[in-house]
Amino acid sequence: MTIRQRRLGEFGEFRNGLNYSSANFGRGLKVISVKDFGDRWRPDLSILDEINPSGLRVEQSDLRAGDILFVRSNGNKELVGRSMLIEDDLDDVSFSGFCIRFRPTATSLNSKFLSSYFRTPLFRRTLSLQGKGTNINNLNQAILERMVVPCPSKAVQERIVDIVGSYDDLIENNRRRIALLEQAARLLYREWFVRFRFPGHEHAKIIDGIPEGWERRTLGEVADVRLGKMLDEKKNRGELRPYLANVNVRWGRFEVDSLRKMRFEPHEVKKYGLMPGDIVMCEGGEPGRCAIWKDQVPGMMLQKALHRIRAHEGLDQRFLYHCLSFMAKSGRLAGLFTGTTIKHLPREKLITVAVVAPPKRLVLKFAEQAAPMEAQIGTLEAASRRAAEARDLLLPRLMNGEIAV
Repeated sequence: MTIRQRRLGEFGEFRNGLNYSSANFGRGLKVISVKDFGDRWRPDLSILDEINPSGLRVEQSDLRAGDILFVRSNGNKELVGRSMLIEDDLDDVSFSGFCIRFRPTATSLNSKFLSSYFRTPLFRRTLSLQGKGTNINNLNQAILERMVVPCPSKAVQERIVDIVGSYDDLIENNRRRIALLEQAARLLYREWFVRFRFPGHEHAKIIDGIPEGWERRTLGEVADVRLGKMLDEKKNRGELRPYLANVNVRWGRFEVDSLRKMRFEPHEVKKYGLMPGDIVMCEGGEPGRCAIWKDQVPGMMLQKALHRIRAHEGLDQRFLYHCLSFMAKSGRLAGLFTGTTIKHLPREKLITVAVVAPPKRLVLKFAEQAAPMEAQIGTLEAASRRAAEARDLLLPRLMNGEIAV
C-alpha cells in the first residue's frame, strides 16, 4: 500500500515556549522543560517544576488537547526533536523556550497518529541530522514545517493508533506499578530508619537522637565516592565506550536510549566503570538526584557530572540508596550545594554527609523485605523494554504501509 506524504506545516502552526529568568522562580505555573521528556510520550504532571508567571505572556503558550511538544534545543543532540503528546487541555501548565509547540489546525491528521510517527527511527534520525549549533544543538520551526509526514486515510490512522496504543498502555501501566513499588520501598525505609518504627522499636532506648546501638558515620567512611571522567575530545584516548551523563539519571531510574560515547583507556575502565549495585548521583543540574545501577547496559562508564557511590563490603547497597535518596528528596543535602543559579554538590562535601548505620541484622531484614519489590520492578522494567522494542520495530512498517491494517 502506497501512502502519500505531505509537509507537516500544512497541518498546523508552531510556537516556541516561555523564556523566563531567575526572577520568575516561584510557584503558580507548571512548566514542561527538556528534562521532563526522557522516554515519555506524554507528560507526567507530578514531576514538573513551577515558576511565578508574573510578567510573562502565558496565554500564548498554553497547552490544549492534541498539541505536540518538541525538544528544540539541548546540549545532547540525541534529545533534539523528541516529542510529547498533550492528550487533554491543561490549565496552569506551559512549556519552556527550549521546546516548540505544534498545534494542529487541520482535522485530516490524528494527533495520536502524528505523535506515533514522530517516534519512528526515520523521523528521529532525520531531525537529529538537522540539529545545528556548537555548544547547543538547535531545531527550529522552519525545519519542522518542511518535514514530510505520511497521510493515510483516517480509518488507517485510527487502526495504527489502536495497535501502537496497546503497547503504550502496557508500558504506562508498568510505569505506574513501578512507581507504587518504589513508593512502598521508600515508605518502608522511612518508617524503620527515619521514624524509628522498626521491628522491636518498642524496647529500643533513644540516645543522642538515635536508637541505642546505632552509629553515625560519614558517607566517606561507608562507601567509595568517585566522580566520573572529564569529557575532553582532544585529550581522551582509548576505546569508545558508552557513558552516563546527568541527563541519563532520573529519580530511581536511568534513561539509556540516548547514550553518547567517550574514549576510555584500559586503566580507566575500573576507575570510571559501573558495577551492579553502584549508586549514581547527579553532581550538578539537580544535585542529589540518584538511581541504583542494575547493569542495564554492560560496560557502562561515567562522566564527571556524576558521582559513583559504591557501598563498602558489609553495607547493603539498597539500604544506602534509600538513605541517600531520602536525604536528597527531603532537602537534607541542600546545605552542601555550591553555586547560586547553577547548583553543584562537590565530592568533598558529599563524603561528609552523616549516615545513620543501624545494626547489620536490621539492615539485612530491610534488604530482605525490599528485595521482592526490587525484583518485581526489574521484571516490569524488562517487560516494558520488550514492549517498546516490539512497538518500535512494528511502527515504521505500519507507517510506510508495509503492514496492511
